[in-house]
Order: sequence, then C-alpha cells, then structure tokens
Amino acid sequence: MDGSGKSTQAEYLCKHLDALEKSCILRAHPAEDNYFGRNSREYLLKKGKTAHVFASIFYLLDVIRSIVLYHGKPVDYVVFVRYLMGTAYLPESLYMIGYRFFHWLVPKSPYMFFIDTSPAEAHQRIESNRQEKEMFESLEKLEKVHKKVSTIASRPEWIILNGDQPEELIFEEIKQILAL
Repeated sequence: MDGSGKSTQAEYLCKHLDALEKSCILRAHPAEDNYFGRNSREYLLKKGKTAHVFASIFYLLDVIRSIVLYHGKPVDYVVFVRYLMGTAYLPESLYMIGYRFFHWLVPKSPYMFFIDTSPAEAHQRIESNRQEKEMFESLEKLEKVHKKVSTIASRPEWIILNGDQPEELIFEEIKQILAL
C-alpha cells in the first residue's frame, strides 16, 4: 500500500545483501527507467477513471517488462516492490480475479512480504514526505485499498509485518525471517 514503507525496506534489504557480498536487483513499480513506468506514474498523478485505466495498463506493462528482463538473471536476489499487490488498485469487481490470474502466471518467491500499515499512518507518512500526491493517496482511497490488500494478504503465501512500527524494527523482522 502507498506509504507503507515497502521501498524503504527493499532498499535496506539490498544494501544489507550488498554488505554480505550478495548481488541484488531492486525493481520498484512503477519504475522511472522505462516508458511504461514513467507513463504509469504520470497517470497516477491525474484524476478520473480514464487516468486510472491508463495508470493500470502502463503499470502492468512495466511489471511484465521487469519480469522479462530480470527473471532468471544470474544474481543472488531480485527484490520486487508492489508486484502482485498492485492488483489491489483494480476496481472492486476485478482485483481478486486479477490477483489470482497473475499469481498463477508470474514467478513468485516463498518470501512475499505485506507491510500492513494502517491507512491513517500511511496517510500521515504521505502527507509529510511527498510533494505530489497520487490518485490513491487520500485517506479515503487508502482505506479502500487497505481492505483489498488485507484480503489478498490473508492468503497463505503472504508474510504479514506490522507496518506501523519503526522501520528499523520492520527490517530486523525481515532479516530474521530471511535468516540473514
């Protein structure tokens, strides 16, 4: 979910792996290094259903591009941020269908973390750390998305972490789970 600290934790993890002399590729979506990611981000900064549709399409293409480019690369770790959980931003009637389809289709890890941050905490972080707000970053939208991501994260493949605690404690928990 926006404001949960997922990019921060992914950066901590890659830095930690680098210190352990392990190679790591970090892919956060939407990514700024390609046409699809930049367009997804551009549409996320707009409002309305048309912007939502285009943001979703470009996001999907950005993720597919990352999978094609980085799956099976000769590296120790590939860390994806907002990978399967991105389906929670689809409309209510489609998000679980989208999740099940992509869960079946894409490569997965036995370590899929959901940083469960309350909408109020996520909103406070967004308000204090961001210049521009995306279409899903109001408190009302965060509450709606939180319901959907919580439903997805209740599935057995997800490891749920308390995202309202300090980032250092979250990272310690990640290292412990990964036995790093």
